[in-house]
Amino acid sequence: QVQLVESGGGSVQAGGSLRLSCAASGNIYSRAYMGWFRQAPGKEREEVACIYADDNAYYADPAKGRFTISQDNAKNTVYLQMNNLKPEDTGIYYCASARMVGACTPKNFGYWGQGTQVTVSS
Repeated sequence: QVQLVESGGGSVQAGGSLRLSCAASGNIYSRAYMGWFRQAPGKEREEVACIYADDNAYYADPAKGRFTISQDNAKNTVYLQMNNLKPEDTGIYYCASARMVGACTPKNFGYWGQGTQVTVSS
C-alpha cells in the first residue's frame, strides 16, 4: 500500500505560480513511477506530468514549458512547479503512483491522493 498526500493548491491570478507537493509513504516497491493528474469540473481526469525513477519526465502538451515535475527521494516527495498559470489550469490536482512502469495515463496508476484544488482567475 502507498499513501499519498498532496498540498500546495490554492487560488491565484493568471500568470501566477504554485508549487504542489506530494508526500508518499508506505511500500516503496509500489512506486515505480509517479505522476500528477488533474480533473476540471465536468471533464475526465487527465495527465499533467509523470516522473520515473531515473528522473526522466513526461509532460502533457498543456504543461510543456510551464510546469516542472521533480522528486526528492530522501523526502519521498514529488513536486509540481506550475508557472504562468492559466484559467484553463483550474481543477483538482491529484498525485498518483504506479507499481509498474508504463505510460503517463490515469489508467496505469493504482494509488491516488485525495487531491488539492487549484483555481486560476483571469
